[in-house]
Amino acid sequence: MAGLVLSFGLLTALGSVILSSLHLPANLLRDSGIALLILFGVSLISPKIEQLLERPFQRFARSAPSGTRSGFLIGLGLGAVFVPCAGPVLATISVLGATHRANLYSVLLSLFFAVGAAIPLFIIAMIGDRFVEKNRRLSSLTRKIRPLAGVFLIVIALILAFNVADPLQRWIPNYTSVLQQKVEGNSYTLHALRSLSHKKSNNGNLNTCEQMASFEQILGLQKCGTAPNFVGITNWVNTPGDKPLNLSALRGHVVLIDYYTYSCINCQRSLPHVEAWYQRYHRYGLDVIGVQAPEFAFEHVLSNITAGAKSLGIKYPIAVDNNLATWDAYLNQYWPAEYLIDANGVIRHVAYGEGGYSNDEQLIRKLLISANPAASLPAPTSIPDRTPTRGISPETYLGSERSQYLQGSSSVSNGSSTYSFPGSLTTGNYALNGGWTTSNQFVTSSSGAQLELGYQASDVYLVLGGKGTVRESINGKYVKTITVQGFPTLYTLLHSASRATGALKLTFSAGVQVYDFTFG
Repeated sequence: MAGLVLSFGLLTALGSVILSSLHLPANLLRDSGIALLILFGVSLISPKIEQLLERPFQRFARSAPSGTRSGFLIGLGLGAVFVPCAGPVLATISVLGATHRANLYSVLLSLFFAVGAAIPLFIIAMIGDRFVEKNRRLSSLTRKIRPLAGVFLIVIALILAFNVADPLQRWIPNYTSVLQQKVEGNSYTLHALRSLSHKKSNNGNLNTCEQMASFEQILGLQKCGTAPNFVGITNWVNTPGDKPLNLSALRGHVVLIDYYTYSCINCQRSLPHVEAWYQRYHRYGLDVIGVQAPEFAFEHVLSNITAGAKSLGIKYPIAVDNNLATWDAYLNQYWPAEYLIDANGVIRHVAYGEGGYSNDEQLIRKLLISANPAASLPAPTSIPDRTPTRGISPETYLGSERSQYLQGSSSVSNGSSTYSFPGSLTTGNYALNGGWTTSNQFVTSSSGAQLELGYQASDVYLVLGGKGTVRESINGKYVKTITVQGFPTLYTLLHSASRATGALKLTFSAGVQVYDFTFG
């Protein structure tokens, strides 16, 4: 285990820098690990090859009958094997290496990650060893099934080499998104993440929109300032003659910039929606540009990028941002991330992560109609959204465009109306009482207006804007009064240790804008 931790930590943190300085292919680490995995598998099948591989290490075995030193050497080899199996969870470590900023911090970071990964492996190994020792028949059986284990290792190596498992990974929804939002979506973490950016944007409005998008709130079309042009792009793919594109030359078109990397599973699940939008609306003035921003060293390789684009069916232009220069210009921090730009070159919407595809498409359609009022757009796309919502209340919007969870009113239209609470409220729905003015993306309260929500969650969040106060009660008990002032911001209404079902009641002063609820 010590050999694995040391080998994996050093290879992960320093590997890409070493390869770059020696002008070696960035694929070498991954390919070497896969080759070693195949070699280990073959040695389990063939005793002769096993003896051949063991021969250089026999003197260590003789000097250390307990096998401690040879075990350390095996661990060093396994660390290299473990590198290609680690997956996108190593994003932070790999970005440090990909941008050639490996230092003591990145080495320690990767070592601590390796320790965390090694602990359960160590426990499994110890339990298995004890179990085999106590079952002599099983011990003899393990020797007989070694060839099957070798075949299994080779199959796993081939699956990794040819990305055979990618379709299965794309099919499985991201059930950790709620936990991820808890870790990444709080104000302290967002402030810390933004402080790490080594470049500042001259576009103050982009800073504001970037902050709201980090909460994964969909606030409709905003005005986030002029979109930065592409900078530091090393290659272009899927353009005529692989020549570069310029945003200023695309004025008059609606542009969607999609930050992705081809091995990111979250990106792979969102790309079918982006591809469908391009196919459906390109003829009506939508340009989609993918910005391939590498997460791992092997994602710098142009042949890998083009092969990944072909495998994922990407037909639109791709900007290869190997130095993360355009990434920094947009203050981006996520895979996937979308920046929707109108025909005048202004960023109108920012979205991070998976989900919200229906709303994103509606915003694209709005900008296309705004750019060409005479256009007759086809029906929206019908790609299923695999973002999980089971177990907690669904994200709930209050504007007229998406008010499907409003109970007690048969229809909603823009303008002022008076509502009354229904006799009962179903979990997952909300109801209004008193005077409300409805807009496309939010509702605005009159004095004394009320909202009741039936929720199932451990955490309840609400985006509020405008100016005024909100009195909050949960299950009939007063909780707190919230003061709202200024730009729409995410407020935490409920934070508890376990998921529960309850009724939340809010009483508003005049002038408070209510956008949407999200849950954790």
